[in-house]
Amino acid sequence: MTRHFERHMTKSVSSRFKKDYDRALGTGNFEKAERSKVSVILKDYLPIFIFMGIAVGLSSFIVLLSYLRAPLKPDAEKLSSYECGFEAFSDARIKFDVRFYLIAILFIIFDLEVAFLFPWAISLREIGTSGFWAMMIFLGILTVGFIYEWKKGALEWE
Repeated sequence: MTRHFERHMTKSVSSRFKKDYDRALGTGNFEKAERSKVSVILKDYLPIFIFMGIAVGLSSFIVLLSYLRAPLKPDAEKLSSYECGFEAFSDARIKFDVRFYLIAILFIIFDLEVAFLFPWAISLREIGTSGFWAMMIFLGILTVGFIYEWKKGALEWE
């Protein structure tokens, strides 16, 4: 049990903790080793917690300030519906053509493809030829789907 724990600890913990850990193990003080592990982890994540605290605090302050400083005087003009500078001429709850949704879904699919391509391109040397061919298969499947949509006329706008 101790060897497994020691092997796990030496793999997952930084070198500055290893020195304290070895010192604590030499004395048989496992509680001190655990406390040292927690303190190193907290030290590593402290900048992230500070950043998140500043972000939450600043955004809360700005929202509160705008709520307190903004004039809240609604009138008929402010409460009227607004469509690109024109008066609303029909109900907004009409049926949309399915092509709007199809174009939106295609955009999301190809946007996600680009989101996968960036990390793949950066880590291409580490993942080797198997990662290269896996991405080629992924791009091939997307290309076949795109050609299918094109041949079906889904991208044609009348």
